[in-house]
Amino acid sequence: MDGSPIERFACRAVASSFGRLLRQVENRHVATIGSDPYILALNHSQRLEALVIPAWLALLRGGRRVHFMADWNFLLIPMLGYAIRAGRSIIVGRKAAKPAFLNRFKSRLVPSESPMLQAQRLLLEGHSVGIFVEGTTNRNPKRLLRGLTGAARLSLTTRARIIPAGVVFPEHDGNGPVGDFEPFRIRFGEPITPPALPTDPGAAVEAERQLHARVMTSISALSGKHWSPENPRTKHAN
Repeated sequence: MDGSPIERFACRAVASSFGRLLRQVENRHVATIGSDPYILALNHSQRLEALVIPAWLALLRGGRRVHFMADWNFLLIPMLGYAIRAGRSIIVGRKAAKPAFLNRFKSRLVPSESPMLQAQRLLLEGHSVGIFVEGTTNRNPKRLLRGLTGAARLSLTTRARIIPAGVVFPEHDGNGPVGDFEPFRIRFGEPITPPALPTDPGAAVEAERQLHARVMTSISALSGKHWSPENPRTKHAN
């Protein structure tokens, strides 16, 4: 695979340590290099997905990364932060660190460019980006969160297609929250081409809302989890 020796080592280390959790991938051909640039939009049920899926994609694509968004707090964890930096992630600095004294490192770790501008630049340069559209870890086994509209906005402004994907837990019985280290599989859906971006601001907002609903409906079908625009935005009561 391409990339520096350090990047190749980090990718293979993640794959060898946790790759056994990824049991099956359906329709993997839609995520290959020939499809770039695209926005990969997935649901998010356990923390390790954020490591395993980018590493697997890098191996599938011969080292060419899909650049995922990642919370800057994870950079504070030595080995995990190393893996995230090796994956050339798009760093999101929205949340404060806990304990609070760690916030003194934020200016060193978070780029001055916003996550959306980082993602937009990468897409316009021909790279692909990955977004866990629920915006947080949602361990509810039956329902998706409402989701954030960033993937739809990026698609409309850059003309990049969205590839929806569902993360499924075949061994989970549907009762209680999804736990870390549960085996999962990925189901890639057919790419979604964005409509033309309206010039009228109100119509643009509506186009973003409709495209987001289309993406979430597709992820719902792929993941087997229910979605509605009335679902909670940040957290379910499991």
